[in-house]
Amino acid sequence: MKSYLIHFIRHGAIDETLSGKYIGATDVPLSEKGREALRQLDKEFRYPRAQVVFTSPLKRCTETCRILYPDISPLAIADLRECDFGDWEGKTADELKNEPDFERWLAGDNEVRPPDGESNASFVRRICRMFESIVEGLMKTGTTESVIVTHGGVIMTLLAVYGLPQAKPFEWVMDNGCGYSLRVTPMLWQRGKVTEVFTRIPMKEEE
Repeated sequence: MKSYLIHFIRHGAIDETLSGKYIGATDVPLSEKGREALRQLDKEFRYPRAQVVFTSPLKRCTETCRILYPDISPLAIADLRECDFGDWEGKTADELKNEPDFERWLAGDNEVRPPDGESNASFVRRICRMFESIVEGLMKTGTTESVIVTHGGVIMTLLAVYGLPQAKPFEWVMDNGCGYSLRVTPMLWQRGKVTEVFTRIPMKEEE
């Protein structure tokens, strides 16, 4: 039976994250160091081929696509964007330590919502709905290999929900420009909406 490969890649580095700020919906570009690091990874390692590239519409993801997949026009999908941290955007944990509900939110309380932002529960519903739509679309069109360039929080959450082996979100952590490849087998997907995570990316040339 035909299987479908989906390669998740986290966008390159941005200055704001390196300085410890929460950046979700804020549309910031890659840092110059982030761009150079992606070029170096692309030179030293091998990124997977793809028939189609999906991306978050935020600049740090679309710019990553242009560096790693310059010959493919990516399909930007709004619901692949990072969680909206609302009034907490651009602030550090130290700046937020006295905020009501910050500790509960940090601990993963699904119902806590940053002021004017998105709760964990809403974020998970949004990205899961979109991922399932992408998988169903790949199956309908027979597209067997695709790339999704998105945010660390999106990737870790989706792998915690759908990935085998089962692991908590923080166990799927990855560096900028890196990610995971997963295999979707229609029978397993239709039975329980699970996927097999089989390797990290990018890979060495001999792998």
